[in-house]
Amino acid sequence: MMTGILESVDASASGAGASKVLKIKLSIGAMTEVIEDALHFAFEALSEGTMAQDAALEITVIQPKSLCLECQTEYLHDRFHILCPQCGSFATRLLAGREMQIDSIEVDIPDEDELDDELKDSGS
Repeated sequence: MMTGILESVDASASGAGASKVLKIKLSIGAMTEVIEDALHFAFEALSEGTMAQDAALEITVIQPKSLCLECQTEYLHDRFHILCPQCGSFATRLLAGREMQIDSIEVDIPDEDELDDELKDSGS
């Protein structure tokens, strides 16, 4: 999963003309059963040698929220207790908690003076 995230980040940052990725913000739903520490570990290992090396990784865990299809109650819950707390129904629809998305990428984009200096330094 982190490989895909880093590929998307790299493509977006390169497309924007960035020289470095400074921060990546992710939202991960608790119902995905993704382990936050494992994501950080994978990020550290896989970002080495990429534009995202040394970037900050911020992960927001989205708690599960469901709608009872019987009494229309919306409620927060954990991964294991999904029955409606109002009426006890098991007929529910998950509204939040399965997200896996990149919320934002903060990058460093060189200004024109820096680009001119880089071109001069490279001999172009």
